[in-house]
Amino acid sequence: MVISNHSEETLTQTVVKEAIDEVSTLVLYNDDVHTFDYVIETLVRVCEHTYEQAEQCAIIVHYKGKCDVKSGSYDYLSPLCEALLEAGLTAMIEG
Repeated sequence: MVISNHSEETLTQTVVKEAIDEVSTLVLYNDDVHTFDYVIETLVRVCEHTYEQAEQCAIIVHYKGKCDVKSGSYDYLSPLCEALLEAGLTAMIEG
């Protein structure tokens, strides 16, 4: 069986794209508007965090100004980011 360079190149591009997509991160930023409870409840609902995970993220956001709350492909993170924004939080996909 002979595999052409074109197939190998396509496969390589696909693998590289998937690797790049995997390094995207959903970042939540601090604000002075929302309560800890609201942020925690929103992270549990939107990102499917446990209460403890969401609480830790809220604390990190409060003291550090931002926190990586989820990682994955851009396509996976995009609706999560949109839901956080619709909830009034400040979030962005990085990477």
